[in-house]
Amino acid sequence: MNSFGRLLRLTTFGESHGVAIGGVLDGFPSGILIDNDFIRNEMSRRRPGQSAVTTSRNEADEVQFLSGVFEGRSTGTPIAFVIYNTNNRSGDYENMRNVYRPSHADYVYDVKYGVRDYRGGGRSSARETAVRVCAGALAKLALKQHGITVQAYTSQVGDIVLDKDYTLYDMAAVESNVVRCPDAEKAAQMEQLILSVKKTGDTVGGVVTCVVKGVPAGLGEPLYDKLSARLAQAMLSINAAKGFDYGNGFAAAYGRGSQQNDIFYNDNGMIATRTNNSGGIQGGISNGNDIYFRVAFKPVATILMEQPTVSSEGEDAVVKARGRHDPCVVPRAVPVVEAMAALTLLDFQLISNGTNK
Repeated sequence: MNSFGRLLRLTTFGESHGVAIGGVLDGFPSGILIDNDFIRNEMSRRRPGQSAVTTSRNEADEVQFLSGVFEGRSTGTPIAFVIYNTNNRSGDYENMRNVYRPSHADYVYDVKYGVRDYRGGGRSSARETAVRVCAGALAKLALKQHGITVQAYTSQVGDIVLDKDYTLYDMAAVESNVVRCPDAEKAAQMEQLILSVKKTGDTVGGVVTCVVKGVPAGLGEPLYDKLSARLAQAMLSINAAKGFDYGNGFAAAYGRGSQQNDIFYNDNGMIATRTNNSGGIQGGISNGNDIYFRVAFKPVATILMEQPTVSSEGEDAVVKARGRHDPCVVPRAVPVVEAMAALTLLDFQLISNGTNK
């Protein structure tokens, strides 16, 4: 599957070291003002080469729209767009032509397709997520019409963890540092950890927390298309994502029902809950509270160290990566998490409305 979504459907194409990557977003509402400056800013948050804690590959990630936009507004027809690759160095991967990199998709792609593009991982490269961010930016513009906002931040790098509830952090501070963490002190520690790991040629993982505000009650489809299930699918489709939980998540396993239940009450004629342990989703359907969830990312598999492996012929080999790679994927994953959340929420909004207008 190279497509995601039901009424709102994104299909992506392209490889890391091909001519270009791009996508087609079908089912997008008509009449939405396409803010190119906003889209450009969203792309710059994900693009490589933005700081010392990211890969030095320097791509401008300029988006060229091919269809679906007329006089600055969406037309309701498929929006096609392309992002050209301008700074790839395929020669860096020549030594990986016939060997399988540990914890990469090399081996499984060979088994599944019988052929693979070894340059930067080809289709399995996180380069593809630039397309998602562009589509997610469009989705954010549409969600804005409904008063829905999506914001993510880095809540953990290695063993450095934000231990407060998300409501206690200033989300305006997320973009004030290179790791995208709203706690300045922890952000500095995270940055130093990433840089120290980078010096050794190693990598480190972490967690992205995402908060969605303004979602009305009633979004989600029982039983097999729950909002929580679709968010999990969206997040786990992102490169290097290894875990997903929402609300109290795995921590709920340690408590009691009397401690976890969100008690209903009458708030001036509106039904509300005194807590939000459910993370804004109950029975797979939004309940009107903030939706919040976490996505765990593993350390990037490409490390600048010698590792034992085997060749495509099954012979013992040694591989050492060259080229430009992220020592920690988490800071650049923040806008990708937001994008996939926005696409998921807009899809359910359209399903709820039964229209693309």
